[in-house]
Amino acid sequence: MIDPGPALAAGRVAHEALMLDTVRLVRPGKDVYDPATGATGQPDARVLYQGPARVKPNVVQERDVQAGQREVVLRRYQVALPWSAMPLAVDRVVAGDQLIVDASPDPRLAGMTLWVTSVGESSTATAWHLGVEDRS
Repeated sequence: MIDPGPALAAGRVAHEALMLDTVRLVRPGKDVYDPATGATGQPDARVLYQGPARVKPNVVQERDVQAGQREVVLRRYQVALPWSAMPLAVDRVVAGDQLIVDASPDPRLAGMTLWVTSVGESSTATAWHLGVEDRS
């Protein structure tokens, strides 16, 4: 039997070298209105991960949907996080968590808030993959 360990370790290092974006993976909290500032915030939101990532379009797939009284376009992306970026079991990433692109060489990505739709897990992956969508 061949030991895949060395090949996986090398693949994970190589994949991490492609992670040029910086992101925050956030578990949203409950909206709380602050009458002093007039703003609504989420003081109980938790950051599950912050650091390098690779954000790229999943496939060119856009879908127009109705959200309330306005039409929005859903764009899907694939996000790769370092293999070592595994949150604790108590903080498993779930659909509805948010991924905020803090910085990117592509200025169109910087500042985007994406919504987690799926989490890919595999013992032979070179990165931890999340399916996300832009709901703007």
